[in-house]
Amino acid sequence: MSISSIKGFNDILPPESDRWRHIEEIARKVFRVNGFSEIRIPIMEKTELFSRSIGDATDIVEKEMYSFLDKSGSGVTLRPEGTAGVMRALIQHKLHSQDSVLKLFYMGPMFRYERPQKGRYRQFNQIGAEITGTDDPMADAQLLNLLAAFFNGLDLKKPELQINSLGCPECRPAYRVKLTAFLEKRIESMCEDCRRRFDLNPLRILDCKLSGCIEATRDAPAMLENLCDDCVNHFNSVQNYLHQSETKFIINPRMVRGLDYYTRTTFEMVTDQLGSQSAVAAGGRYDGLISQLGGGDIPGVGFAMGMERIALLLGEGSYTAPPELFIATIGMKEREFAFGLMNQMMKRGVHVEMDYEGKSLKSQMRRADRMGASYSVVVGENEVNSGKALFRRMSDGAETEITLAADNISELLNPHHTTS
Repeated sequence: MSISSIKGFNDILPPESDRWRHIEEIARKVFRVNGFSEIRIPIMEKTELFSRSIGDATDIVEKEMYSFLDKSGSGVTLRPEGTAGVMRALIQHKLHSQDSVLKLFYMGPMFRYERPQKGRYRQFNQIGAEITGTDDPMADAQLLNLLAAFFNGLDLKKPELQINSLGCPECRPAYRVKLTAFLEKRIESMCEDCRRRFDLNPLRILDCKLSGCIEATRDAPAMLENLCDDCVNHFNSVQNYLHQSETKFIINPRMVRGLDYYTRTTFEMVTDQLGSQSAVAAGGRYDGLISQLGGGDIPGVGFAMGMERIALLLGEGSYTAPPELFIATIGMKEREFAFGLMNQMMKRGVHVEMDYEGKSLKSQMRRADRMGASYSVVVGENEVNSGKALFRRMSDGAETEITLAADNISELLNPHHTTS
C-alpha cells in the first residue's frame, strides 16, 4: 500500500517548482532594490502569540489554526500567518536598537485548517514584508509601490490595487456604534457566521462574500465617512504619494481585514482571473500590534501574498532554464571524456547536460531537442583523438568547429562567462 500526501498539503513538482523559483527571484530583486532584509522565523510558535495578535474572535483563531499541546503540555501552533512571528522576533531580539526603521521580508509555508480550494490549501506559502518604526504615510506608499513593482516584474497587469482606511482607536469606536445600529436591523437576513460576528467583530460582516449578506449591508455606513482628521490626512497623503509614483489604485470603501490588529491603511491586490474576485496579496497598517505583544509603541505596515495564487496567474509558461550545451557521446571512453569536460564547464558557470545511460545517438539528440539545449556536440573516438568537434546551434543547425577545451567552449556559448 502506497502512502499519499495529507489532504491540502501539496508537493510542488517540476516544472511548477521552476515557476515558484521565478516568483521568488523577482520578489528578492524587488525587496533588495527597496532596502529590505530577509528574516526567517520558526514554523511553530506559542499559541498565545496568535490569539493575542490575530484576535480570539477571528475565524483563524476560532476554527482554522493547527494548535495542539506539546509533550510539556504547552500550547503550540503551526503559524497561520507571518506578521505575528516577525513582530515576536523583533521584540525578543530588540531589533529596533539596531535601526529605528526596519524593513523585513519573509518567505515560507503557513498552515490553516480550511477547506482546500483552487489556490488555497491547508499548507500554503506566502511572501510577506513589514516596515516598522514609522507611521508616516510615505511608508505605506512605498510598500504599495513595491507590490506594484513586483507584479510588473512578473509581467502581470491584471491584479488591481484596492485601498481603504480602517481608521484608528480614536475614530473607529464611534463608527462601530453606528455600524452596529445599522446591522442590528438586518441581522436576521444574514448568515450564521455574520450573526456570530455581530457581537464579536461587526466590521468583519462587511467582508462576507455571501450574496445575502452583501445585499443586507449594501447601504451600510462606510468607515471612510467617519474618519477623524488625522486619519483623513493620513489616507489623503497615501493617495498623493501613489499618484506621484504613478501607481494605479482604486478606493474600495467596503474593504476590511480579517485580523484584528489592522488600523488606517488597508489594501488588496485583486483579480478576477481565478474565478470570483480573489485577493492575491493583502495587508495594511498595524500601529498597535507591537505594543499589544509586549513591545514598545512602535508602528508598522505590511502585507502578505500567496505563492499558489500568483503561480496560477502566471499560467503554464516555462521557467526552466534549458541547458546551454548537450554533449552526445559514442562509446564508454568517450562518455568518460565528456563527463570530465562537462564538469570543467560547470565550474565556469555553464549549464551542460549529457547522456548517462549509453543510449543511441538518435535518442540522445532527441533528448537534447526536448530539453531545449542551445548547442549540441557529438563526441566520438575521432573527436577525442583530434581534440576538436563540430558544435551545432540547435535553432538553425549551423555548425562551428571548435577545440574541445572548456575555455574555448565557454567563449563560444557565452563570451561573458567567467572562468575559474
